[in-house]
Amino acid sequence: MIGKMSSEVFEALALLEKERGIPVDFMLDKIKKAILTACKSSYGNEDANIIMDPATGAFEVYLNKTVAQEVADKGKEISLEDARKIDPNAGIEDKVGVRLDTKQFGRIAAQTARNIIRQGIRDGERGQLMQEFQSRHQELVSAVVERIDPKTGAATLQIGKAEAVLPKSEQVGDEVLKVGDHVKVYVVDVKEGDRGPRAVISRTHPDLVKRLFETEVPEIYDGTVEIKSVSREAGSRTKLAVFSRNPDVDAVGACIGPRGARVGSVVDELGGEKIDIVEYSEDPAKFIASALSPANVLSVEVDPDGAHACHVTVPDSQLSLAIGNKGQNARLAAKLTGWKIDIKPESGFYKSEAVQEQEQEKLEQQEQPEQQEQQPEE
Repeated sequence: MIGKMSSEVFEALALLEKERGIPVDFMLDKIKKAILTACKSSYGNEDANIIMDPATGAFEVYLNKTVAQEVADKGKEISLEDARKIDPNAGIEDKVGVRLDTKQFGRIAAQTARNIIRQGIRDGERGQLMQEFQSRHQELVSAVVERIDPKTGAATLQIGKAEAVLPKSEQVGDEVLKVGDHVKVYVVDVKEGDRGPRAVISRTHPDLVKRLFETEVPEIYDGTVEIKSVSREAGSRTKLAVFSRNPDVDAVGACIGPRGARVGSVVDELGGEKIDIVEYSEDPAKFIASALSPANVLSVEVDPDGAHACHVTVPDSQLSLAIGNKGQNARLAAKLTGWKIDIKPESGFYKSEAVQEQEQEKLEQQEQPEQQEQQPEE
């Protein structure tokens, strides 16, 4: 009498084929191999025939033994008398299939099937996660802080159905994230690892600012205003070069928004990071002068050798502002434009660094009220 395998096993395999695309034949082959391994372990013999029929639920295991005059290995040999009970025509050296009790193998088959199903589900979930991450590659995503590592400060974030780790080095300035916080992160890359797909996320990447402005400024989203370049020192200052394809649309004004509402939203998301929005120009001299904002520039002399270097002259009173605190303004302007910028005062007389820093602090204090005016009214 042929034994029966639980219909639930076959039904689960059929469902796995339908949902995950894993062929039933492939999974049955895996189960048969597990049974052969069990035969070898129990009888020292892996020469077996296994019948598994999903249509009827049939499940039978036959261990092939050689007919011997004297049985020396019960796992591989059978006496002529016992062999003829199975096949009356059996002779010495013939092989006969001895039916085994399938209860023990039924457990092995069911366990193997469960393992295959679990693995199939894991592989399916990995595939879904990979697809989800790849669809968000180089995009801005909203995430919820699930936990914070007290030692490293790394934050584990929930992004949709997936998790990703935001290292402390990729967090903005001195921001303190708390469990339950909603934050926006930029998906820099997607990598396939031993434990499944992993999203590389950041809040310090320059493109995060770019994507934030895309969500806040309709003119950028619809292509009227284009972000030409971004330079950023996360947590401190960002410079954004923008260009309008429509002469009737002010690119800088569109990004600032009514009463500074649009830029204010981005600044809030970045924990108060200062943002300079400047107008891009195909004319290097104009672009460099804009990039050094908020300083006023008197002249820009471009190096005729084509070395992407220039000499910029500013009023003596603006030198500290043009260079910026610890050279930040000049450094970000150089990154934004791709030009090496040499700044000199109109008089040609350079003040000491200490004096420049004092002037810079005064100028930054004067800047504060102006920036506050650009923030949206509550």
